[in-house]
Amino acid sequence: MLHPISITAITSISPLGINQEEIWQNYLSENHHFSKHNFNGRLEYVSELNEAGQLEIENLRKEDRRYKDLDKSVLMVIIAARNAVKTANWKSGDFGINIGSSRGATELFEKYHRDFLEKGQTETLTSPTTTLGNISTWIAHDLQSQGPTISHSITCSTALHAVLNGVAWINSGMSDTFLVGGSEAPLTDFTIAQMKALKIYAPCDTEQSLLSGSNNHRDEEYPCKTLDFSKRKNTMILGEGAAVLCLEKGVVANALATITGIGYATEVLKHSISISEDAHCFQKSMQMALEETAPSEVDIIVMHAPGTIKGDSSEYKAIEKIFKSNLPAVTSNKWKIGHTFGASGALNLELAILMLKHQKFIGVPFLKSQKPPKRIRKIMVNAVGFGGNAVSVLVSIPNH
Repeated sequence: MLHPISITAITSISPLGINQEEIWQNYLSENHHFSKHNFNGRLEYVSELNEAGQLEIENLRKEDRRYKDLDKSVLMVIIAARNAVKTANWKSGDFGINIGSSRGATELFEKYHRDFLEKGQTETLTSPTTTLGNISTWIAHDLQSQGPTISHSITCSTALHAVLNGVAWINSGMSDTFLVGGSEAPLTDFTIAQMKALKIYAPCDTEQSLLSGSNNHRDEEYPCKTLDFSKRKNTMILGEGAAVLCLEKGVVANALATITGIGYATEVLKHSISISEDAHCFQKSMQMALEETAPSEVDIIVMHAPGTIKGDSSEYKAIEKIFKSNLPAVTSNKWKIGHTFGASGALNLELAILMLKHQKFIGVPFLKSQKPPKRIRKIMVNAVGFGGNAVSVLVSIPNH
């Protein structure tokens, strides 16, 4: 880090809601946001936008005839980006954009492919509306931005890689402001089937049935057992959502938090989806993010922790290697909203910033013995994806 970078806004649309007050209240609740849906004749858990979020999507489709042909991943992030720029009070369109996605226009791509198999030809808009680059270009169109426009996919660490890229542009002097984040709408038959094939998806059966039509699950089995180190089955569940951050050079008056450390690493894999037992990539990324910070100064780590046996345990072992006797409190939001792939890192950052703002630790149901920090000053946020590409971002309360 050459210079601290301010986060002047972070907004999202997810199963937790569409405004910060609603989202924080849902974090304070012990309820999760999973429901059962039919995928190819099988009931599976997913975490989808609530009614208000779905209504926002439908309203956007009606607002402009060009938007009705866009994938949900694009529509969600347009809504989040509008709210972010408004919150940060950005008047000029001279800002950069780097919004990524692991899968991109998943639902639309699958629809067009089914049509092609049936008809032997594609719809006119198939290519422009399913290319990954249309995520950032549509945001640039919607916000009339004149800065650099980038879309990328680095699997589940996509959003945090967007943060790294925004920091790099600002530190290079090529831009003073950058809009970064991620979006994912993966709740489709084919995507669920892919996760089931990997044998990492949460089991869904009558013994773990959810209460019909209710989100009051305090007495229910938590289907995603993130950071439950006693679990015997993988319990990852997919969710949908988008989150966007406004980054500005230096420490500014309206900063919600400052980025004071960044780290990244990729490890040589023995298997295409797994990382080493003690996550060498996370050890390297966290160590890099701590370059100017003592481990004892970190109060909380928002873990990637997808709810799989190996994924949760390897990351925690990496934390133990780096922090040793100075273990921070650890948490994750995936037991509430599932894994949102490329958007997950930005949603993790949102949780971190909310905890900084409200000075309250949000834990997981499976680690009751943790002692929450009395004062929250610095939080590390982790993400990793297929390919072992880990990212760690250290955020702090701004010192004006």
